[in-house]
Amino acid sequence: MAAVTSPELSIGAFAHLVGLTPSALRFYDDCGLLHPARVDPGSGYRWYAVSQEPRARLLAELRVVDLPLVSARAVLDGSPEEATRLLEDHLAAVEGKAALTRRAVTDALTDLHGGQRPCRFTLSGPELASAVRQVAPAAAAADRVTLPGEDPALDEVLRCALLEVDAGEVRLVASDRYRLSVRTLHPRAGNDTAGRALVPVPDLVDLAGWARPQTEVTLTLEGDRITAEGEGGSRRLATREGDFPAYQAILDGVPAATVRAMVARERLRSALEEDLPEVVVLELREGHFALDPPGLRLDAVVVGGPMRVGFAPPLLRAALEASVGPEVMLELSEPNRPVLVRSADQGTFTTLVMPYRLDHHG
Repeated sequence: MAAVTSPELSIGAFAHLVGLTPSALRFYDDCGLLHPARVDPGSGYRWYAVSQEPRARLLAELRVVDLPLVSARAVLDGSPEEATRLLEDHLAAVEGKAALTRRAVTDALTDLHGGQRPCRFTLSGPELASAVRQVAPAAAAADRVTLPGEDPALDEVLRCALLEVDAGEVRLVASDRYRLSVRTLHPRAGNDTAGRALVPVPDLVDLAGWARPQTEVTLTLEGDRITAEGEGGSRRLATREGDFPAYQAILDGVPAATVRAMVARERLRSALEEDLPEVVVLELREGHFALDPPGLRLDAVVVGGPMRVGFAPPLLRAALEASVGPEVMLELSEPNRPVLVRSADQGTFTTLVMPYRLDHHG
């Protein structure tokens, strides 16, 4: 018999030590993942060194999480960087499968009991984050004071954004009474169940930050909560009760434009950052776009007019900041009716801004 140079354990004792079965140890020997320290040439009996315990325990842990043997070999023998990547990829795959299983079981239980399936849809993470960035600023501020004659319950609703799913579209809507922003998204997948929920804007902004780096995010609307799932894990948001204003009726009620003006978005936004009074006036006529004060004429394409319309600078500036692209189109029907702010680069985002009644302004 060969001389023993380090402590050795029989296959049974070693299996008990590391949490594997003797048959598993024999299998891993045959696979080349964990060879015994010594094999008796006469009996074929396997002996293991105590120093092999860390590798065996790690192998046992990898098999508990069902890591494929090919990947297990790379984790055991590869670089720490490769091992980390393989384990993180495996975890993401397992979590994704668990999420699919959970959804399937939920749907099956719903169907079994004759209920309606929850509303579920999948969006691009960056696109969801972009939509929240555009829409959230239009919601009522958390510290807004309810004025006499206003409904405080409506203020609570307007501190939320409406998430609405219907007819293959997802819409995010927010309003503070003086402006209305709507962004339409087209989901990558969904179960064709309609749904709507009110989400407090701070929670929605937090969700956007979590969703931004993720390729896809699946949202499920069920009861009084929204569950978001992605490769970055999952999030839950509580929803609020309340009746959001009939925004579609507002949009449908906007008269056809009689004046259209296309202007450089950043140039107009910068002009509105100056020290301006409570109201500024846009003077529009064919080929003419002027802002008074500060008595500034901007290069623009103006069709129709003439028309003079007043704005509170912060409202118009916020609408411009939420838009995208180098140019915006202002569509006006009457001096005292909502003004539509559109971007040539994104037809899925709509902002309405209420003008200031110039007959109430000296």
